[in-house]
Amino acid sequence: MDYLSELENRSIYIIREAYSQFRRIALLWSIGKDSTTLLWIVRKAFFGEVAFPVVYIDTGFKFQEIYSFRARYAREWGLDLVVSRNEQAIEAGMSKEKGHFDCCNELKTRALKMTLAERRFKALLLAIRRDEHGIRAKERYFSPRDASFAWDYENQPAELWDYHGSITDMDQHLRVHPMLHWTELDVWRYIKREKIPVVNLYFARNGRRYRSIGCEPCCAPVVSNARNIGMIVRELEKTETAERSGRAQDKEDTYTMQKLRSLGYM
Repeated sequence: MDYLSELENRSIYIIREAYSQFRRIALLWSIGKDSTTLLWIVRKAFFGEVAFPVVYIDTGFKFQEIYSFRARYAREWGLDLVVSRNEQAIEAGMSKEKGHFDCCNELKTRALKMTLAERRFKALLLAIRRDEHGIRAKERYFSPRDASFAWDYENQPAELWDYHGSITDMDQHLRVHPMLHWTELDVWRYIKREKIPVVNLYFARNGRRYRSIGCEPCCAPVVSNARNIGMIVRELEKTETAERSGRAQDKEDTYTMQKLRSLGYM
């Protein structure tokens, strides 16, 4: 079996293990390359179907290309799409000018918490990877949250010999990370092999492209001439630039991401 197939099989095993334990489960889809790849793998795990709802957090500040991509593939793949918005914060004018931490916490974390509580999801699939950010390297495949969805990153369960802990406390909520073992380069090689559609923001225009996408005011393109997936793969095989170098929330404070994730951020 080739390397990419091994990665895929491990992710499918984790996805099916989570689904076997819970029926009130959902997948978080940001429309980025990682979450779209996870959605693709979920479809393979269930023979072309997505067996549970797909949650999209809408801050109101996303790129128009993201909204267009979401509309097209939610329709083509027959997704049960749940759009999560913190309407109160949006109407109150929350934006990055109030600080990246407060903006992300209100428009992303709190919006997600409200949806989880309203829909009573017991588990949520996310496409985070250990290599993407230092705090994410502390994660587990099956990561419990408390009743308020907060994450105790200093007290994570051991995962030995493919044993993954389940929820024992009815007030707990579980985050499931089927792609922890992937790297950015793995994802792009898999996208190329599988011919997975991605937002065209990832491809270079006028010598720049987005390597990581999110809210438009908080993302900056990197210098690149990679106009297709093959060129992106070759670029990543040589680059020493961090993947999230263009994400503003990673720069505001050394511990911003850690604080956000401890409160329930993705």
